[in-house]
Amino acid sequence: MMEVSASVEETTENTGKISWQKNVTASAHNHRYKFISNYGGGGSYGRRFLFFVTCFGFYALVATTYAWLAFPSHIGRTDHVSSSSLGCREDNEGSWSIGVFYGDSPFSLKPIEAVNVWRNESAAWPVANPVLTCASLTNSGLPSNFVADPFLYVQGDTLYLFFETKNPITMQGDIGVAQSIDKGATWKPLGIALDEAWHLSFPFVFNYNGEIYMMPESNEIGQVHLYRAVKFPLSWKLEQVILKKPLVDSTIIHHEGIYWLFGSDHSSFGTKKNGQLEIWYSSSPLGPWKPHKKNPIYNGKRSVGARNGGRAFLHDGKLYRIGQDCGENYGKRIRIFKVEVISKEEYREVEVPFSLGGASHKGKNSWNGARQHHFDVKQLSSGEFIGLVDGDRVTSGDLFHRVSLGYSSIAAAISVVVLLGFMLGVVNCIVPSTWCINYYAGKRTDALLNLETAGFFSEKLRRICSRLNRVPPFLRGFVKPNSSLGRLALGVIVLVGLLLTCVGIRYIYGGSGAVQPYPFKGHLSQFTLATMTYDARIWNLKMYVKHYSRCSSVKEIVVIWNKGPPPKLTDLDSAVPVRIRVEKRNSLNNRFEIDPMVKTRAVLQLDDDIIMSCDNIEKGFRVWREHPERLVGFYPRFVDQTMTYSAEKFARGHNGYNMILTGAAFMDVRFAFDMYQSDKAKLGREFVDEQFNCEDVLLNFLYANASGSGKAVEYVRPSLAIDTSKVSGVAISGNTNQHYKKRSKCLRRFSELYGSLSDRRWEFGGRKDGWDL
Repeated sequence: MMEVSASVEETTENTGKISWQKNVTASAHNHRYKFISNYGGGGSYGRRFLFFVTCFGFYALVATTYAWLAFPSHIGRTDHVSSSSLGCREDNEGSWSIGVFYGDSPFSLKPIEAVNVWRNESAAWPVANPVLTCASLTNSGLPSNFVADPFLYVQGDTLYLFFETKNPITMQGDIGVAQSIDKGATWKPLGIALDEAWHLSFPFVFNYNGEIYMMPESNEIGQVHLYRAVKFPLSWKLEQVILKKPLVDSTIIHHEGIYWLFGSDHSSFGTKKNGQLEIWYSSSPLGPWKPHKKNPIYNGKRSVGARNGGRAFLHDGKLYRIGQDCGENYGKRIRIFKVEVISKEEYREVEVPFSLGGASHKGKNSWNGARQHHFDVKQLSSGEFIGLVDGDRVTSGDLFHRVSLGYSSIAAAISVVVLLGFMLGVVNCIVPSTWCINYYAGKRTDALLNLETAGFFSEKLRRICSRLNRVPPFLRGFVKPNSSLGRLALGVIVLVGLLLTCVGIRYIYGGSGAVQPYPFKGHLSQFTLATMTYDARIWNLKMYVKHYSRCSSVKEIVVIWNKGPPPKLTDLDSAVPVRIRVEKRNSLNNRFEIDPMVKTRAVLQLDDDIIMSCDNIEKGFRVWREHPERLVGFYPRFVDQTMTYSAEKFARGHNGYNMILTGAAFMDVRFAFDMYQSDKAKLGREFVDEQFNCEDVLLNFLYANASGSGKAVEYVRPSLAIDTSKVSGVAISGNTNQHYKKRSKCLRRFSELYGSLSDRRWEFGGRKDGWDL
């Protein structure tokens, strides 16, 4: 009897469960049926669902196209290297590179480009910072994401530079070494001097008792290692562990018969990261080391310069310590401290003024625009001081910040589409009731069922989804495709999603926003930007100077002022020096007037109504450095036997060009200007004055004459160029037909004087890099 009762009870319970499940399923089915019926039936639902799916496809197509068109293969690199190279990948630690400075003392250093170091054989006039980058190593077969922490070792006239290089495969720091035989103007990477299983950096190199030692940072393993050179500079052997403490950025100085070791320990409880400094002392760099009585010397704000930023140095009998200010972000700037008292019981230092000459205001377009955190200075045999500094375009964590914003924007775009789906009624939020039924199968009691229905998370989630599924009718009214308001609302929602998608792609694939120079033979250089204008074009000039002065390789801007009162220099927002050269008469020949104050070999003549990207300018400069004997520019023309001047379309139709407009062209300042002002060009200059036109045409004829049968011009295609004179309404050549007639007359005249150009033609697409297509 007891068995029968139990069986009946169990059957009743199972029947109740099955009945409860069927009711839930039927309720959901009836709700779904009513929803579809009330919102227009299956056909309308199908169209809405198709629109919803199409939005995702459209966004994906736009995102792919935008990424392909807007971001070339070099974007996402920290330097211009082959797309197949492992090195120069964006790194969350930054994009550090190394520059060189010269001066009469450690406190009067100027960047290499300011002292006009020339290297004719490498087409670098003058050599410009940075002199060592990730590309320097990567192109030498040593992949690197960045180089930092430079330390100099001098042997006679040969300089050895030791530095941290970030390995893009192991993602840890190794110690690299490079050599210079020209006082630091150019560097040859020799290889990896030290590679351990842990991160290495800060390769402090010094001489002791005729041996060369290196003390790199090894805080990852909690020890300070001292290595001795077995075969300098590439072979090193661990000599001993001198301290069992995780010190960072440690340096040793020999002062008044005692060796002092400065370093920071960030591992101790209560230690302020980048705000702590300890001192140890010994009678030998090999130890044993004893802690200073007042350790820690610093343990406070990161901005005080506690963490070492290079080798301590002696100058005029005074001891100086180099610290790094990490207040705003890691390695923001270098600070110098004069040590007033140092003993086993006392230590006192005061900060002294320090700034490296030639500070840039180009932001991310400058190699050290965001921060510089390491400095090493040495005196050469000539008595001159040389300083090595590392710099970065971006702050630490920039990559993570951009990627996070990018994926957040993509997620927001997806949310917009999902919201649109809810409003169109093609997306429902469903939490299966079986989530709980299956979990408690065989265990359910009435009390447990009531508890689940009232308070469990799944039931609350189902209630939230149910409310989302019942979007208020007045909201759905906004997106009805058959009404003007609905179509407008749909358009706005789709546009917002599209904008969020593009913003996300920009953050993920667009790089840091820095426009970097293109090295040639491993070296960088600079050029002078020149433009000719007058008082009616002040608006153009202001925009021109503000934009182009931020380009990486621009050293100076020269404004050739032909007419009217010139502007004040304070009216121009420039990141580089601007010089206004006021002319005595209004002549187009002034464009190529010999100017002994120009300090670069390359001059870019660029009209003030042309705005193109700095990347296009840098490409043009890179091409000119390959062919400094040519006119290298952005606007090609073709002159045939008819001597009729035509636009670029005519050159495209003939798949070739033989002339480059000098309103946007690079040239050798001495070669071009001397040739233009020569007696040979006198009749041509007179004709330019007579027509008030064609100075660029004349220079092309002179270049063709000088090149003989060789190529005299080189074309670089800009991705986009904007003519601002169309906005300002002050175009010099307002009547195109009359302008072309004058230029055709010039072609015929110059052909009589200097020979024809029609027998020359250079095809588009001749360059391997594709920049002339």
